[in-house]
Amino acid sequence: MNLQRPVPAPTPRNTISKALCPSALRWCALFAATALGTLTLATQACAQQESGRPLWEIGAVGLGVSQQAYPGASESIGRALVIPFAIYRGELLRIEGGGANLRAMSTPRIELDLGISGSLGGRADDSVARRGMADLGTLVEIGPRLRWNITDPEQADRWRLDLPLRGVFDLSNGLATRGAVFEPELSYSHRDRGGWTYSTSISLVWANQAMNSLFYGVSANEATATRASYEANAGLLTTRLSGSVSRPLNRDTRLIAFGRVDSVHGAANQASPLVQQNTGLSAGLVLAYTWKQSEARAPD
Repeated sequence: MNLQRPVPAPTPRNTISKALCPSALRWCALFAATALGTLTLATQACAQQESGRPLWEIGAVGLGVSQQAYPGASESIGRALVIPFAIYRGELLRIEGGGANLRAMSTPRIELDLGISGSLGGRADDSVARRGMADLGTLVEIGPRLRWNITDPEQADRWRLDLPLRGVFDLSNGLATRGAVFEPELSYSHRDRGGWTYSTSISLVWANQAMNSLFYGVSANEATATRASYEANAGLLTTRLSGSVSRPLNRDTRLIAFGRVDSVHGAANQASPLVQQNTGLSAGLVLAYTWKQSEARAPD
């Protein structure tokens, strides 16, 4: 999206961000990260589970979310948004479940796709521990994901293991690189005959030093009498337990509630002065609506 006003001469690359409207940039970054962070949940919940699914579906989700500012923070960030979604189930390309999947590299049990997620940014002055430091930007994570469907994905009870490796970029700062994360995740889901779907997962988030420094590092010029300087280490960032429950309200509408607990107990930077508590809760509510779907059915 180009929000820059026309000028008589070309704008140097390093001044483009200054010419953009800050409020518009913050809104676009917030929208993108929240969309990425909830798109997986929404598309998985909205996607029809029976055989003979539509080739494509489009719709929208309305959501309210309260998210811990960062693992170890005592503050939370709350947002409410309406976000469109699209699902496509082609012969070779499938876009659903928060990723773009190349079916040529897929079997019923093993899949390799591109995973995307995001997290909201926050102002440093809104956090007691980070006051006077740089703001945390709105982050987007992109990278390959290897998925092992431990059980048949068409069964009512399903187990799977995801192994995503993602680069992290700051949408609030021109997609500046912030580091890399690896998050192995074991998940279980159950779907009953009444349409209720329950899921839970546990994951370990590992990050390189650059990524952990973003959350937990304190430079010498940021140190105060109550905040010692601290050099962050690479390693475990957080242990994460997630869960969701969803139910169809009618043929086209589904309600989803989800929650997540992050724990930095035993993490590589638990000793950072920016860690205020060992555990934190994020939760949200989603109303998903499928507006249109194709008459053509997706290939098996």
